[in-house]
Amino acid sequence: MGLKVVSDKSKASRAATTGSSSRSKMKLWMVRATTSVLLWTCIVQLTTLGEVWGPRVLKGWPSCFTQESALDLKLPSAVSAPPRLLPPKRVYKNNGYLMVSCNGGLNQMRSAICDMVAIARYLNVTLIVPELDKASFWADPSDFQDIFDMDHFITSLRDEVRILKDLPARLKKRVELGGVFSMAPISWSDISYYHNQILPLIQKYKVLHLNRTDARLANNGQSLELQKLRCRVNFSGLRFTPQIEELGRKVVKLLRQNGPFLVLHLRYEIDMLAFSGCTQGLNIEEVEELTRMRYAYPWWKEKIINSELKRKDGLCPLTPEETALTLKALDIDPNFQIYVAAGEIYGGERRMASLAAAYPKLVRKETLLNPSDLRFFQNHSSQMAALDYLVSLESDIFVPTYDGNMAKVVEGHRRYLGFKKTILLDRWLLVDLIDQYNIGHLSWDEFSSAVKEAHAERMGSPGKRLVIPDRPKEEDYFFANPYECLQPDETLSSI
Repeated sequence: MGLKVVSDKSKASRAATTGSSSRSKMKLWMVRATTSVLLWTCIVQLTTLGEVWGPRVLKGWPSCFTQESALDLKLPSAVSAPPRLLPPKRVYKNNGYLMVSCNGGLNQMRSAICDMVAIARYLNVTLIVPELDKASFWADPSDFQDIFDMDHFITSLRDEVRILKDLPARLKKRVELGGVFSMAPISWSDISYYHNQILPLIQKYKVLHLNRTDARLANNGQSLELQKLRCRVNFSGLRFTPQIEELGRKVVKLLRQNGPFLVLHLRYEIDMLAFSGCTQGLNIEEVEELTRMRYAYPWWKEKIINSELKRKDGLCPLTPEETALTLKALDIDPNFQIYVAAGEIYGGERRMASLAAAYPKLVRKETLLNPSDLRFFQNHSSQMAALDYLVSLESDIFVPTYDGNMAKVVEGHRRYLGFKKTILLDRWLLVDLIDQYNIGHLSWDEFSSAVKEAHAERMGSPGKRLVIPDRPKEEDYFFANPYECLQPDETLSSI
């Protein structure tokens, strides 16, 4: 019996010792864990302060390379960039989730994404990475991450708005089962419309889907902070994928090796001609083909079009022949490289003959690059357009022959990069001058002098947007001249 008592006491003593040791180890582990958390918190705070005290927000991480970045081409590939510091996350009460489906071509979607980020920010909602248009004329299957650097998009804007790649699992399942409210917001709306009409719907349904995004936020009358956020998304948050940007640098390098170059956005492609109904210089078979196409696409609402009247009103893209005359009249050096930023020109070499004769150094991405460079871009019109966008930004001169979405967005981006020379053609005046010259009413010197005089103040210089109340389609587009985001200029301040 005595031995049993001693044995029991010994076991109790060992158990007490073991328990005490366990508690000591637990306390030591707790101290270590707490210390680690505090250290990491300090590191994060220091990183955040470094970012806040760093360069201005709008001068952050550019969406594409600038003139100085051409120097990067000379650096060895082994040199790695320093780690990027992220802005601190903005903390706010989430009012719900906003899903958006963009419509249109690349640059229409680009400006729409900027608007949707700004709207999500001012509604205090979470934005789901936008869905790109796959059902339009171009039928490009590209997803957001195939064109834009998605991780950069999410992290670079996290101090303004929370952006997720996908809905939380519970909500995603509900949406997949059809449980989502979908609508098209009213075009050219003020931010107050989204506060008063859209936010209550998001709060009611938790998830709202906007199925159209083109021109859904007004050009003017918005707060300075909202306008600057639209710019920040455009010039910093939306960066193309590394593959697209690398190929863009390659094209620019090839062009720079042969001197200065002009980018001609020659919008004379089959979709534009069918949509606009412009038939100048076309034969009967071509006119019939374009007319059939226009009637075949239900989202092209205008069917019966007077081409001649539309051209006289300056609403048609310039033809290649008209473009050649215009460039010559503007005294563009015939030895200049002309990079054609466009898809396949309707009518091919036959329609390009006069332009090629006037400017022998006529090039395209397809002639500068090897087929292997473009093999992953084939049948992806938005990715091809992204490549042209980058080259357009870097050109010495940019000349669009039609004021479509790419022309406008590139114009605004070139203003942001230092008001780089962009010749904004007055088509209404040009077609009249060209017709007078062609029938002999104007000599070449008279024609050239008139063209130069008409465009002396149309070179992308500083200025304010034209505002036309109640007619937003006719006023200047915000993304073509986001003057609220540009450096102060004496010329601008005097207007």
